[in-house]
Amino acid sequence: MEDVLAVYARPFDPEIPVVCMDEKPYQLLDHARDPIPAAPGHDLKEDSEYVRHGTCSIFVWVEPLAGWRRVNARTQRTRLDWAHEVDQLLTYDYPDTEKVVLVMDNLNTHSIGSLYEAFDPAKAFALAQRLEVHHTPKHGSWLNIAEIELSALTRQCLDRRIADLDVLNTELTAWQTPPTTTSDRSTGTSPPATPAPNSATSIPTFRSDGLLGLLQEEAAVLPHVGDDLGRRLVG
Repeated sequence: MEDVLAVYARPFDPEIPVVCMDEKPYQLLDHARDPIPAAPGHDLKEDSEYVRHGTCSIFVWVEPLAGWRRVNARTQRTRLDWAHEVDQLLTYDYPDTEKVVLVMDNLNTHSIGSLYEAFDPAKAFALAQRLEVHHTPKHGSWLNIAEIELSALTRQCLDRRIADLDVLNTELTAWQTPPTTTSDRSTGTSPPATPAPNSATSIPTFRSDGLLGLLQEEAAVLPHVGDDLGRRLVG
């Protein structure tokens, strides 16, 4: 656990971004009968019966300190799928960075060996050299900030039936792109440009050092919560 917290406590470095990734299965469902649209005084009505159209896997990548994310759905979650997602991350999302610090759970497909199964040895080695991998501990996947993104995604975008993978990816693209009010605002489809050193936007809104301190304080207090609560009840 300390290893992941230490990674989160690192200062923001656009040349060595800290990226968290996670994935979740998703069931493609269609309506068995057309829903009855909402009307004044009446809510939307949907039949509880549905039609299955298979499953897929949703991959989410997020750089918390930069406010960047990318979400993509694939038909499967094999080693090859994960390897191609990593290739997308390093080749298109972060083509010019020295390396990417990657935080993820210890799933069997999340390994450097998957790169060698998907690509020729030269390319796999080149990709692996640009990765610094940190796995969350067993039963500690909640340390992965990408899980927060998946939770928000589930509530905001996946709370309805979606029957087609292409439609799902269209919805995911719309969700990952924040509303644009100014021309220089990041669209969320690529990492934002590095701000000038004296710019107000150069200060990340996510303070990892503050999070680390809060977690340490909570860890110190928690063992005594039960005793303190007992004394208050007796008093």
